[in-house]
Amino acid sequence: MRVRVPGDKSLTQRALILAALADGESRLSGLLHGGDAESTAGALRALGVSIPTLPMDGSELRIQGVGLRGLRSPVDGLDLGNSGTGTRLLLGVLAGSDVTAVVSGDDSLRARPMTRVTDPLAKMGAGFDFLDGLGRLPVGVAGTHPLRSLDWPSPIASAQVKSSILLAGLTGGAIVLITEPRQSRDHTERLLTQVGVSVISHTVEGGWRVEMRDPPRRIDPLDFAVPGDASSAAFVLALGALRGEEGAAITVERVGLNPTRIAFLDVLERMGARVHVELTSGSDDAEPWGDVTVTAGGLRGTTVSGSEVPRLIDELPLVAVLGARADGVTRIAGAAELRTKESDRIAALVSNLRALGVEVEELEDGLIVQGTDRPLTGSVQSFDDHRISMAFGVLASSTSCEIEIDDRSVANVSFPGFWSLLDRLDRSESTA
Repeated sequence: MRVRVPGDKSLTQRALILAALADGESRLSGLLHGGDAESTAGALRALGVSIPTLPMDGSELRIQGVGLRGLRSPVDGLDLGNSGTGTRLLLGVLAGSDVTAVVSGDDSLRARPMTRVTDPLAKMGAGFDFLDGLGRLPVGVAGTHPLRSLDWPSPIASAQVKSSILLAGLTGGAIVLITEPRQSRDHTERLLTQVGVSVISHTVEGGWRVEMRDPPRRIDPLDFAVPGDASSAAFVLALGALRGEEGAAITVERVGLNPTRIAFLDVLERMGARVHVELTSGSDDAEPWGDVTVTAGGLRGTTVSGSEVPRLIDELPLVAVLGARADGVTRIAGAAELRTKESDRIAALVSNLRALGVEVEELEDGLIVQGTDRPLTGSVQSFDDHRISMAFGVLASSTSCEIEIDDRSVANVSFPGFWSLLDRLDRSESTA
């Protein structure tokens, strides 16, 4: 069966931000119509950018940018809902924009740490006032222009941290240099290059270096078609891997194939699924994309360690639930970042798997799952986390599982229509 998934959440938010800051009219298509994208678009509107309603069908959207110096202080606070990506990227944008604003979000977002981005931005000259005093939202922002240059040794490989600093350098006219322990997702660097910004990335001793040494005074409009979200596609492909060896192949069309995002496909193959990738994008595309097909094999346990984690951080809940149905032990380590997502995903996974009777050990930076072929039944919690809800939705759709999920609506943050697609895939399997 061939399906498509919604537009990439990370790329949608970055494209909206760069289109807002461009000189001229940007043309965007394939944008995600979901909670996080809507939150970021709403914040940009409050900052003075005219952004039409995001199309539900991915059709073209045109945005007239206000330029790097054109944002205005909002009348009210900026509510980013549940969007950690939108929040951290916009904190960077605001840092160099001579804008004052209060940034907040829902209960889940207000529990997530923000000092990992505000610390380097403060060193560049931006002012932050955490209203709860705990390094979490709500936070008052007082941007300044120009910002001071920064050479930041990031203690973690985080695309959000790196992107926030790059966007601060862009709006604040500052040279920025970032060194990560290993390469994180490079969506921001790719899109910055598309709008005329010189960004250099290369290996250095002990890590990965990203340099923006010549921040421009203006950026070009963006003409960009957002591919399907690789993380959303992973949930569909994981179902294909769980269906059993007699299951029909599932193909996800026109999905993003950025090398910094597709380590999950390597893990699927390691676990015994058959994976076929057909790259169909052109050489001039900002992001590679193509079709991915997965056919089930006998699943076996695997180990995911720290070097892989940045390239599949959002798919690790899927690795855990796949491990629950694999032969042997699946170990995830070096993933302490999971504790700072929409939920503490390590604790959420452990709690839910135990509720279903799966043997699992919680680690400080991961978990160890003992696979089983016993029927899995019971109730689990979403913890207000779209990826936890969807991961157990995939498990619930696999053979010999009867699982009730307390809140399925949170999937709309990144994957509107997820549950109806699962139902359609289930019906196709039952009639095959």
